[in-house]
Amino acid sequence: MDTINWGIIGCGDVAEIKSGPAFQKVKNSKLLAVMRRNAEKAKDFAQRHQVPFWYNSVDELLKNDSINAVYIATPPATHLAIAKKCLLVKKFVYLEKPMTLNYAESVELLALVDKKDKLVVAHYRRKLPAFEKVKELIDTNIIGKILFADIQILQSKNNNVIAKTETNWRLAPEISGGGYFHDIAPHQIDLMLYYFGEYKKAKGFSTSVLNNKVDDLVNGIIEFKNGVQFRGIWNFNSTEKEVKDECKIYGEKGTITFSFYGENVLLSTAQKSEVFSFKNPIHIQQPMIEQTVNFFLGKETNPCSIENGVAVMKILDRFTS
Repeated sequence: MDTINWGIIGCGDVAEIKSGPAFQKVKNSKLLAVMRRNAEKAKDFAQRHQVPFWYNSVDELLKNDSINAVYIATPPATHLAIAKKCLLVKKFVYLEKPMTLNYAESVELLALVDKKDKLVVAHYRRKLPAFEKVKELIDTNIIGKILFADIQILQSKNNNVIAKTETNWRLAPEISGGGYFHDIAPHQIDLMLYYFGEYKKAKGFSTSVLNNKVDDLVNGIIEFKNGVQFRGIWNFNSTEKEVKDECKIYGEKGTITFSFYGENVLLSTAQKSEVFSFKNPIHIQQPMIEQTVNFFLGKETNPCSIENGVAVMKILDRFTS
């Protein structure tokens, strides 16, 4: 195998710009087919993006023997069932976050993945330049021993950090798993695990302020095995004036501050303050897809394993149950 031939299951809003075109731009990667239940929309996506095949059935796409990898970009409620089908016919899997509807489903999926299977969870922020810079600053010990990290995600009902859809399915827990928190928090929690390693304990408190179907105010704490402490607050009821998106990592010698939706990293120590600025790619998942392709080809390690994804799902449940 020298080329990864992709099929996308769920060619909706996320696939339009964030991910879809990247499968055609990455070396040794081709986008052969797309699938959506609405046949006309699947055909429209395929024609606009010069994709050879389109389907309105998962099973029909999986029958295409030329496809050796599948990107699952449907809502979370369908992830487990579709991933099962892909693994059964020995397709590699790149799975959108949250990886399943809940922690129990993630454990069920983990049990199905054997040593020959290859599955990557799409926590793509790991591979963006700003977040890689944060990892570098932590690993080079520039702020000394890390003591704790603090996240504040304060968003209004009219936020611009969550993709807009026709039906706003993210507020239907039977489809999304738990509202806006379950949609964006996997990225933030995954980065904390990426930076600080395995955790020892996690506990949280959550409530529904305006929407009694999903938690829209979530408060969580984590104790990592290396001693780092974490606290995070997610509020989706803020006024426009209160909107905030910040992570601050405190060390013995200084701090590292960054935004999850920005492109700057601020380093502050007793000696200096420095801002590192970066430019995200147009197709924001492209760096992650590139390493995923190389992993599937046996050239690199898994950029985000199913075990990483399961750990994130467990924390999501701990924070909201």
